[in-house]
Amino acid sequence: MSDNPIIAIDAMGGDYGPSETVRGAVLAARAGGVTILLVGDEAEVQHALEAEHPESLPIKVVPSEGVVIEGEHPARALRSKPNSSIAVTVGLVKQGMADGFISMGSTGASMAASVFLLGKFPGLERPTLGGPFNGLAPKTTIIDIGANVDCKPVQLLNFGALGASFQRSYLGFNNPRVGLLSVGSEEGKGNKLVQEAFALFKSSGLNFVGNVEGNEMFTDKADVIVCDGFVGNVLLKYTEGMAEAAARYLAKILGIDSPAVKAISSLALAEEHGAAPLFGVNGLALAGHGRAKGEGIAASVLLAKHALEVNLVGHMREDLAAAQEHAGVLLSDDGEVQA
Repeated sequence: MSDNPIIAIDAMGGDYGPSETVRGAVLAARAGGVTILLVGDEAEVQHALEAEHPESLPIKVVPSEGVVIEGEHPARALRSKPNSSIAVTVGLVKQGMADGFISMGSTGASMAASVFLLGKFPGLERPTLGGPFNGLAPKTTIIDIGANVDCKPVQLLNFGALGASFQRSYLGFNNPRVGLLSVGSEEGKGNKLVQEAFALFKSSGLNFVGNVEGNEMFTDKADVIVCDGFVGNVLLKYTEGMAEAAARYLAKILGIDSPAVKAISSLALAEEHGAAPLFGVNGLALAGHGRAKGEGIAASVLLAKHALEVNLVGHMREDLAAAQEHAGVLLSDDGEVQA
């Protein structure tokens, strides 16, 4: 990676693309230190870019054809739209023309394109999505937050190893504490998935602190909290709704309408805080909230820049292999987990 990394952005992705994705790219470019490739319908992206008066900023437009929208089957959509914005965006990383990519579009499409074009880590069945739990617990990583809704015990182990690596490499934690989200703190509590994963975590070499209950998520009991993507996504969206409801309550019942109250509503909103890394693919991939606007896009570019500076992908690959070896996870010759 050069001193001035190149970040490819799926300009058509998200609810507000390309206007807000372009605005975010301009904000990030003005902050300095990055070159940005905006991928999308050339006429639309160029029009949005000219509206931002980019002057001589290091931003280039890369044309694409078509968009994979939410609700489309990711793999089928990528086959039928090989030149879609997400396919071209990820392809730039594959070709070495970009150091990483960001998309606020379909998470499934981002994952499918990343796996197909970049490949995944050995011993990882599917990549995972995680990151800091925004303003409510900004130093706590929740993983998975929606990429894998049906999981096996070894997948939860993989999530924990990748989350711990993120805490250590990206956030600077020396020996991050890893916990399993469960319905009780004692060993043996939880469903079959959690109980079987518990045994793997105990022998993983990770700093495993046991089960974490829902009411302990914001009490600093663990630095990484592991759960399947169904639970993680419900938690993420529940806290978004709770924060918005709390702000409305204070404004209406207490008659308060101030920047402080407005800040409460953004504490848990993912679109205010940028994208989250897609862990487990051989390249830097960030997937964000569809409702993200310019500020969130710009924050995502800064996240990508720092992730490249600390070699996040390389460290995660090494840390995953070490945790699997400690736990005695067996891999086939092609690097897949054996049943």
